Amino acid sequence: MSLERVTPAFQPFRHRSGIEKHRPADGRSVAIMETNTMLSLDVITLGTPDVRAAHDFYTGVLAPLVADYGEWVDLDMHGTGHVGLYGTENLAADAGAEGAPSGFRGYVVSYVLKQPSEVEAVVEAAGRHGAKVLKPAKKALFGAFSGVFEAPDGSIWKVSAPTKKDTGPAGEPPVPTETAALLGVAEPKRSKTFYETLGMTTDRDYGDQYIDFLPAAGTCRFGLMTRAALAKDVGADEGGAGFRAVAFNRTAASRADVDALMERADAAGGRIATPAVEQEWGGYSGHFTDPDGFLWKVACAQ
Repeated sequence: MSLERVTPAFQPFRHRSGIEKHRPADGRSVAIMETNTMLSLDVITLGTPDVRAAHDFYTGVLAPLVADYGEWVDLDMHGTGHVGLYGTENLAADAGAEGAPSGFRGYVVSYVLKQPSEVEAVVEAAGRHGAKVLKPAKKALFGAFSGVFEAPDGSIWKVSAPTKKDTGPAGEPPVPTETAALLGVAEPKRSKTFYETLGMTTDRDYGDQYIDFLPAAGTCRFGLMTRAALAKDVGADEGGAGFRAVAFNRTAASRADVDALMERADAAGGRIATPAVEQEWGGYSGHFTDPDGFLWKVACAQ
């Protein structure tokens, strides 16, 4: 599949607006459509200098379900969310951002598998396909097993399993039970308040050590740590500058939903990076950043 110009706003799924029932004085039941302004992490869009090379790397290492639209590649992580691949320069231009990425980008993609042998297989495959292994797959604290690699596009992936021993044959290919984005922020508690204001529901809260939010079905988990703690966890130097080369996407059901979510983000302490407008491809989208500067894109296909 090839298109002249496809931006990360296009996604192969939709979200329905909620329905609230009201009963007027005459007893009739009336269904009123309400805007769905809850934020969720539908797609992690990775900026890459070479979309074709990134496509080959991720298909070779993770074996996701792929929809290839030319400039934009959608990777379905087996029902645990989506990862998008898009040119770094295009991603920055769409968001009105400047500065090439350098050093630690302040986020990590977490890829959770069922058992240790699957973690070993993925980390080894990443190394064979050109990734830099930051931490070899091995037993970790608190009953986990994990390894870390830096992909050729510069994104850092932590691959883990919840147990130290296999419970059966490794999957071929290993299929994740969860895909997540972990953000390194200045104050996790402050960021928690921001994201709760946008409708996210807190799942685990360990104060400034770690906070995450319940993912909706088919979406990515979203978590918060301090930047220093996150960098240490994956074996990276916490220094970094420039555009982070990542955007977090929310696919809304309508323009009204896009506008409402953008307005709520602005009022909660975020910043409108690009106002929501009609796009060349026919959709409607805008960008905002959270209090730590992480970029979100809110879009609908209508």
